Amino acid sequence: MKLRTLRPEELLHPAQLLARFTERAEALLAQLPQESRPAPAAVSTALRQGVLDAFRTRDEHIARLVETDLLASTPERGAKAIRRAVRSSLVDMGVRVVEEADEHELFVVVEGEGRGFELVRPAYVDQATGKLLLAGQLRRIPTPSDLSTQEQAEEADVPGGGAK
Repeated sequence: MKLRTLRPEELLHPAQLLARFTERAEALLAQLPQESRPAPAAVSTALRQGVLDAFRTRDEHIARLVETDLLASTPERGAKAIRRAVRSSLVDMGVRVVEEADEHELFVVVEGEGRGFELVRPAYVDQATGKLLLAGQLRRIPTPSDLSTQEQAEEADVPGGGAK
């Protein structure tokens, strides 16, 4: 597998990024009436904070990927270790992993018959916003009452099976 490498001129530089954003913001602000324009210092501060936050987020994301890559490259570590590390990272970032079918609104039913449900794929929810990041999947399965109803129906269909 050939690995790609980012060339230095393609790397992100906060100062260059801020300069490009500032240039674009100034062009957009110039289109507003003078009395509606925010103070240049406020725009500059907001842009600077946005760029710094974006780089902080990028650094956190890269750190998590590096940890996962190290786990994956260690022979004595298996898929379970990687799964635990990823799950731990999700929880640390405020993602709730829903593996119980009780919260039906977080899931879609993908197949099956019956009144019971079996988890196919968990749902992922951003705890900070309550936003559903990825809907879970459930499969319908027969419940014990479904099975006894089915058995009774089958007995009734058998000649002499349901009547005494």
